Amino acid sequence: MLAGVIFGFGLILSGMVNPAIVLAFLDIAGQWNPSLLWVMGGAVAVGIIAFALAKRLKYSYLGAPMQIPASTQIDRHLLLGSLMFGIGWGIAGICPGPALVLVGSGNLDAIIFLVAMLLGMGLFEIKRGR
Repeated sequence: MLAGVIFGFGLILSGMVNPAIVLAFLDIAGQWNPSLLWVMGGAVAVGIIAFALAKRLKYSYLGAPMQIPASTQIDRHLLLGSLMFGIGWGIAGICPGPALVLVGSGNLDAIIFLVAMLLGMGLFEIKRGR
C-alpha cells in the first residue's frame, strides 16, 4: 500500500494526472511541453535498475517465483497494443496509473476512461480465450 501511495504522490507531483500537461507533451507539432521527458526518463532509469536486479533473483521479496518475460519479439500483437494504448492516451490525456489517482479524486473523465480500459481488457481476454 505504501508503494501505491508513493507512486500516486509521484504522479501528482510530476503532473501526470493533469490531462492538459500530458496532451501538451504529446503535441510535438504544436505547443509542445517537454517536461514529462524527465518523468519518463526517471521511470526508464528505475525500470532498468529494477529489472537488472530482478534478473538475478529466483524469488521475489514476497517469496513468489520471479517471472520475467523472456520474449524480445516485436510482433503484430505488441504493435497493435502499443498503437491502441497511444491512441487512447492521446485522446484522453490519461494513462492507467494516473487514471487510478484521478478516479480516487472523483474525476468523471477518469472514471469513464477506467471503465473503457477495463472493458477493453476484458474483451481482449474473451477474444484470447481465457
